[in-house]
Order: sequence, then structure tokens, then C-alpha cells
Amino acid sequence: MDMDMLEQDIERVLFTEEALRTRVQELAGQIDRDYAGREPILISVLRGSFVFMADLVRSITLPCTLDFMAVSSYGAGTTSSGQVKITKDLSESIEGKDVIVVEDILDSGNTLSYLLKLLQARHPASIRLCTLLDKPSRRTKPVEADYTGFSVDDLFVVGYGLDFAEKYRNLPYIGILKPCVYEEELVTAD
Repeated sequence: MDMDMLEQDIERVLFTEEALRTRVQELAGQIDRDYAGREPILISVLRGSFVFMADLVRSITLPCTLDFMAVSSYGAGTTSSGQVKITKDLSESIEGKDVIVVEDILDSGNTLSYLLKLLQARHPASIRLCTLLDKPSRRTKPVEADYTGFSVDDLFVVGYGLDFAEKYRNLPYIGILKPCVYEEELVTAD
């Protein structure tokens, strides 16, 4: 599937490459100010946040370290059950460290609520959440981001690391997926 084929599935561009670059630099500036004199560890929640994390880290001027986690929500159907399984855990201990969890999207909050509790139990010095996108209208758990790129309505968004059926992650912008694309996929999955 080439880029033209991917792009024809996009209803419209929500955030351009330039808007993403500018906002990521602003978030990095906030982190630089908030963590001045410290060395935070940034934890990317795979897979969706890898593009955002790469750009964010390259814009942060402080010394920082990185680690990665992968989690999956499971349950029946297309919505998260709130049950979470760690499929890749951290490589290093976070005890006594300043942790910034980097996520692509804060949606219901189910997965992040679980993940933040799990990480807090490992006794970091501090823990904050940085999310590229926030969909507050979808929240079912009381999770708030400390750093938010953009707040969005309840739209089906892809690109810049965000996927649908593992496709579209490589689009350089964030776009709204045409409903016919995911409705067709949901029908064939039944």
C-alpha cells in the first residue's frame, strides 16, 4: 500500500506536519523548564507513541534517558475492557527517578489509569503524563495529562504513529480517517 493509497482514506488533515513540529517543540520547552537541573526518564508506550517520542526527545535539551513499555487492552469487541496486560516491561528500574510517560492519545483513560498505578508502585521520585492527543469526551477513568499536545473531539484519527489496523502510522500528519474505511473493516471482522 503506497502513500497515495493511504492518503485517499483520509477525510481531512487535522494537524499538519508544521503544526505537530511546533507543538512538540513547545512541549519540549515546557519539559526543559519543569525539569531544569534534573534528568527525567521518558517512557514511551508502544506502539503509537514512537513517532511523537522520537520528535519530543530530539527537542528536549536536558539530559534524559528513555525506556519503552508495551501494553494491550483486551476483552470482547473493539472497545477496551479496562483489563490491561503488559507485553513489554521496562528495561530499568524507575525507583527514585523523575518519570514522564509519553503516550500518543489519552482516550478512555482505562489503560493509562492502570499503567500509572503500576508505575507509581515502583516508587519513582515523580511521575507525569505527556500525551500528544487528549479526547476528554471519551474519559471513563479520572486521568489527566500534565502535558497535552492537542485536545480533540471524538474523531477517528490516524498518522504520526497512530494507526488503524496497523496502517497509516507513517503519515507525516494527523488526519481523520474516512468512516467508510473503518466501518468496512468492522463489518468484515464480524
